[in-house]
Amino acid sequence: MGTYVPNTEKEQREMLEACGFQSFDDMYARAGIPGEMRLKGDLAIPSAGTEMEVRRTLEKAARKNRVYASVFRGAGAYRHYIPSIVGEVCGKEEFRTAYTPYQAEISQGLLQSIFEYQTEICELTGMAASNAGVYDGATAVAEGCEMCRDKKRRKVLVSGAVDPKIVSVVRTYAFGRGAEVAVVPEKDGATDPDALRGMLDGETACLVIQQPNFFGCEEDAGALAETVHASGAKLIMSCNPIALAVMRTPGECGADIAVGEGQPLGMPLGFGGPYLGFMAAEEKMVRRLPGRIVGETTDINGQRCYVLTMQAREQHIRREKAGSNICSNEALCALTAAVYLAAMGPEGLRKTALSCWANAHYLREKLSEAGLEKVHSRPFFHEFVMRAPGEKQARDILRALDGADILGGLLLGDGRMLWCATEMNDRDSMDRAADIVKEVLKP
Repeated sequence: MGTYVPNTEKEQREMLEACGFQSFDDMYARAGIPGEMRLKGDLAIPSAGTEMEVRRTLEKAARKNRVYASVFRGAGAYRHYIPSIVGEVCGKEEFRTAYTPYQAEISQGLLQSIFEYQTEICELTGMAASNAGVYDGATAVAEGCEMCRDKKRRKVLVSGAVDPKIVSVVRTYAFGRGAEVAVVPEKDGATDPDALRGMLDGETACLVIQQPNFFGCEEDAGALAETVHASGAKLIMSCNPIALAVMRTPGECGADIAVGEGQPLGMPLGFGGPYLGFMAAEEKMVRRLPGRIVGETTDINGQRCYVLTMQAREQHIRREKAGSNICSNEALCALTAAVYLAAMGPEGLRKTALSCWANAHYLREKLSEAGLEKVHSRPFFHEFVMRAPGEKQARDILRALDGADILGGLLLGDGRMLWCATEMNDRDSMDRAADIVKEVLKP
């Protein structure tokens, strides 16, 4: 960031004078901001330090983070290998300092990167068009629900096998719109089709499912799509992008909208992000996609160029009438996903997915031999639920694993634990985790 220099105090004074203000206080007062809302005195922040002093401070803060040697937890955020080229390309200063384009046509490089990302998401999901991305996977699901609602159809159905965090965000969106959200019960770890048929009616706008779902199980998405479409509603599939390399795409399953969390595509685990929500839709739904869509065209000389297309003005200036209030995108995260997908290629992505699948199935068998009970009988990808004899034993297992520098599964209550394995887990680490579980459960 060496080429970025903030304005000096002299330049700030010159700008204030050019605008007709004597000081910042004068500007705030004339803007009508009450005095009690303005800061008095200095901020309670440390004074400036040398580069070495700042580095020591940051290193001390970083040591508070816990980085486990082995991770067997997913639940929406996954530890995958990231090729070195991803960070090398995305770390270039011209990408790091670029914001989402407003004077779009002078940002041809950024627009091209978004266009490439959109193309790869369409190939991954089997859908007709993608937008430039939204804030995260849960936001993408909620925005997808907004795409499906109209004056007659206001009710959203969400599978009980969807991540509870996603359901929470959908409910928040619906509350602001005065819409109804109902949860379809799950049965043996997947959406109950009989319960779904009983809940569909003329007011249902869409059904949201997750593939693989929160419990790691594979949904019968094709059959659910047929049931939903027969009632006149639409199907939204929230997908794991790595799993799409080996599973049927949303397009093949008959989904109307495909969404998901893009974090597995080259983004490391972070304490809350930044993440990326991807969105794609079939052709008849394209005009309802929120945010930005980059299109390819030709300039006056017939040369290839890129432009922002089909962006509703209401998103900016008539927000109360807009179908969506998102008017930005996670451009750097989208670029990261695009570089990751290009670096891996179809075969690399497929090998990663198969490695995740194989490791998860191996781990499940080892944990079963160690004394945990298999909860679901359905096919699964790289997550699965196991049950300890009781909640106390489940917590004892996690405590013992933590002591061995291993992050175990996520507690779901009633002794159940959601485990995950990716290509980053080798057999030695999985055997070691199983041995610890066996030792804890030993009579």
